[in-house]
Amino acid sequence: MQDNVNKELAPDEEEVIVYTLTDEDTGEECDYELLAEAEIDGQLYYAMAPADDEEAEEYVILRVNEQGEELIFESIDDDDEFDKVEDYFNDLFFNEVDYDKE
Repeated sequence: MQDNVNKELAPDEEEVIVYTLTDEDTGEECDYELLAEAEIDGQLYYAMAPADDEEAEEYVILRVNEQGEELIFESIDDDDEFDKVEDYFNDLFFNEVDYDKE
């Protein structure tokens, strides 16, 4: 996925970071707001939601790799890796208790 970075100020003056991502399959561009980032096992991940949908209940998780000053966003194909990262962000956003860990 390609990206462009747009920074906007929300009404409460908190900085909102928006990335324009291009879908590799369709070529369609969409703006996504950065919700959170996490470094897990030395790898950076972003959780993002569509910028034009304030009531979105779903978010996407992308692996982030830096190439110089450019950020490269990648889908996570490995199920175990995705589950680990998804658990982290779900705990962060929804304060869910993961009973499987006990």
